[in-house]
Amino acid sequence: MSITIIIPTLRLDNNLEKLLEQLPGDVIIVNGGTDNPSFKINNIINCNPGRGIQLKTGGRFAKGDWFLFLHYDCILSEGWQNSLKKHIKNDSNKALVFKLRFDDVGFFPRLLEHWVHFRSIAFALPYGDQGLFISRKLYEGIGGYNDMPLMEDVDIIRRVGRKRLKLSAISITTSADKYIKYGYLVRMIRNGLCLILYKLGVDPSIIKKIY
Repeated sequence: MSITIIIPTLRLDNNLEKLLEQLPGDVIIVNGGTDNPSFKINNIINCNPGRGIQLKTGGRFAKGDWFLFLHYDCILSEGWQNSLKKHIKNDSNKALVFKLRFDDVGFFPRLLEHWVHFRSIAFALPYGDQGLFISRKLYEGIGGYNDMPLMEDVDIIRRVGRKRLKLSAISITTSADKYIKYGYLVRMIRNGLCLILYKLGVDPSIIKKIY
């Protein structure tokens, strides 16, 4: 079974370079920005900015039997490749997301990690920064990512459904920059408000303005 790794980004910076160093094989970078990379990228597709359209474009160009969607500012923990192989062998009818960690120290990063873990289990609601490993068959069967300016991760997970979703014991570490910039409580409140508005049917283009 072949795997295509798909990474949407607006920045071709050191975060992406570090991630690419640990990724073997077939990797597609879907670039919605204007940066010129200072490091080698084998397969890059230019696209209009917007995570939904970038993810959708990556899925359209992917050639693998399985797709691994990742944010550009993450790092996968040791054992992730074996975890994916085990998942393909034992749970090929399900999608997989990783356990989230933040690259920051202190009380609030740990609190947020626990909340994300609880949310992922209790509500079957992981977000995009937890990655998404999904078979081509399942991905195409649910219609793939939609071209949305925001909430594209919630949208696709809703269509995957609880019974076809598995949470990995392997962690993925993501950047805490936006939480540090705005403050953890403010960012968490904003995230929660965005989710509530989306559930109420507010257009994602409007939600993006307060994100």
